Amino acid sequence: MQVPTITVGCGLVQGVDAVPVQVEATARHAGDGTPRLLGLVDACVREAYHRVLQAFFALDLPPPRGVTTVNFAPAELRKHGSGFDLPLALALAGAAGLFPPERSRGLFAFGEVSLRGEILPARGAVSVALAAAQNGAQAMLCSPADASLCAAVDGLPLYGAATLADAVFWLAGRRELQPPPPRPPAPPDAVADLADLRGHQTPKRALAVAAAGGHNLLFVGPPGSGKSALLRRLPGILPPLGPRERLAVLQAHAAAGLSLPGERRPLRAPHHTSSAASVLGGGADVRPGEVTLAHHGVLFLDELPEFRRDVLEALRQPLEDATITVGRARQTVTMPAQFLLVAAMNPCPCGFRGHRQRPCACTPGAVARYRQRLSGPLLDRLDLQVEVPALTAAELRAPEDPAAGTAALRERVLAAHARQLRRQTFDGVFTPNGRLVDRMLLRACACTEAALAGVDEVMRRCQQSARGRVRLLRLARTLADLDDRDQVDDVDVLEAANLRGFAPAGALA
Repeated sequence: MQVPTITVGCGLVQGVDAVPVQVEATARHAGDGTPRLLGLVDACVREAYHRVLQAFFALDLPPPRGVTTVNFAPAELRKHGSGFDLPLALALAGAAGLFPPERSRGLFAFGEVSLRGEILPARGAVSVALAAAQNGAQAMLCSPADASLCAAVDGLPLYGAATLADAVFWLAGRRELQPPPPRPPAPPDAVADLADLRGHQTPKRALAVAAAGGHNLLFVGPPGSGKSALLRRLPGILPPLGPRERLAVLQAHAAAGLSLPGERRPLRAPHHTSSAASVLGGGADVRPGEVTLAHHGVLFLDELPEFRRDVLEALRQPLEDATITVGRARQTVTMPAQFLLVAAMNPCPCGFRGHRQRPCACTPGAVARYRQRLSGPLLDRLDLQVEVPALTAAELRAPEDPAAGTAALRERVLAAHARQLRRQTFDGVFTPNGRLVDRMLLRACACTEAALAGVDEVMRRCQQSARGRVRLLRLARTLADLDDRDQVDDVDVLEAANLRGFAPAGALA
């Protein structure tokens, strides 16, 4: 008599994506009863067999008899994570004859199983659901919480089961499972108003430019000048997430095992003592780092020169390619990392160089060493380099300016963003001003002759590279969009040069 082999689909989460895995189980009624788990599984997956077996006993489900052989294919990938519990349990239930083998065809399953038989959420469910949809799965079974979370994935029937018994009886046709409703949108996080911060007209203008065009931003100023307070208010004026962007953000956070962000774009602010793996991603089982968790959002680095040099230099790849690649001996994982980099730093080690009242206590050598912590190529990728001076007592007592508040700036940013959407969306792909290159940049800018002459003059005086010219044109294009103009003029170029912080040899002001 031929022994049936039950196959259930699953997924191995690597970074933010999932590789399809087939869990195959068969039972033979001879031997000593010792199970065989094949396919390069780690300790967590090996322990899953005993968790699942105890769940069978707790729910009065008959386990397969004899010797059970379970294979996780493809065999060359190391399988890890608790998400393999549920597909393993269903494959064993099918091998025990608890449901017809054809019921598992085209089925994906993902979830952790407790000793009492409860199906629990597992890290990376959204990634597995996307992989299932791309591979033509007929259905996916997971915990109710993960099913509600994965409802954002189109084209995949999803079912949430609270217990292993519910899942088995559903496959046997003895119980109904209803598709879950989409998870209700999270309430927006409270963001302080920019109007609460008096003065700082130029830094607020720089925030609007960064938000409208997707330009990286650096604030330089003494302690207490308001650098961090300004930058933390940036998400309040950013354009809303589109459907694809929202799904990408959801996938990245679910792959990291984090709670979901609100409706606004994510803001990630790692401490300057963070390791390279926590910022860039990595670990034995590669997980997303802060650059991926900030995908389609903001990465805020406070005290920029205090970060490790290798971390800062590694940011150059995602800033150019919008991805981060983590290499390991057995695998190379590429994760999305299209973020807006905003940073703050002091002008010197003591922080008071150029202060109106407090003298600087740093020697020229100390100032030079402090600034050398940031390489020229990294600074060149920060489109906006703006000084944030300390405010006077009179400026702090000034009345609130509604025109410089979050609502007013957001309205202007949304209008500028809408202009870019109409002008720079090709084949359904939108490219913001901050990422325009080559012919697309020249076509979008539509510079006047005065503007081109201004660009040449800035290039000559400031000794800038070709990359500096591109970034200058990008900024000028965003400034024209904020002023609702089709053509880039010389006033845009001059303001862009000022916001860019151009100075001989690229020194910071």
